[in-house]
Amino acid sequence: MQIHLLRKNPAHTLPRTRVGRGGKRGTTSGKGTKGQRSRSGHRIRPAERDFIQRLPKLRGFKNKPYTETVIPVNLDRLQHMEKSTVTPESLRAEGIVRKSGVVKILGRGEISKKLLFSGVKVSASARKKIEAAGGSIQN
Repeated sequence: MQIHLLRKNPAHTLPRTRVGRGGKRGTTSGKGTKGQRSRSGHRIRPAERDFIQRLPKLRGFKNKPYTETVIPVNLDRLQHMEKSTVTPESLRAEGIVRKSGVVKILGRGEISKKLLFSGVKVSASARKKIEAAGGSIQN
């Protein structure tokens, strides 16, 4: 026997059931109720097309607002600093700040060291505590 002479066993091939033509199951005949999927030749749009249509024309936003990344640092983290000046570079060298961006000193915790702050933003509560400890802030 050669491979081109092989055939399927006709006993194993069952005829396709034709549904949706009346009969015992009513109008839908097991195809569910009305809607897009019950219609003949139904086609469901891919989700990618809807997503692309929601984007602005020519794809991409013009005039993106530039926001600086603000890195918050609390006063209790600065209590154990070795240097007396606090700059973004000195905070990176100490390992307190890892990312690059604008550093803002916040007022959580207490500080007893006399520190000089330059090149950083300072909140109002932190400013009170720094000046009470004898430190100064330069902008």
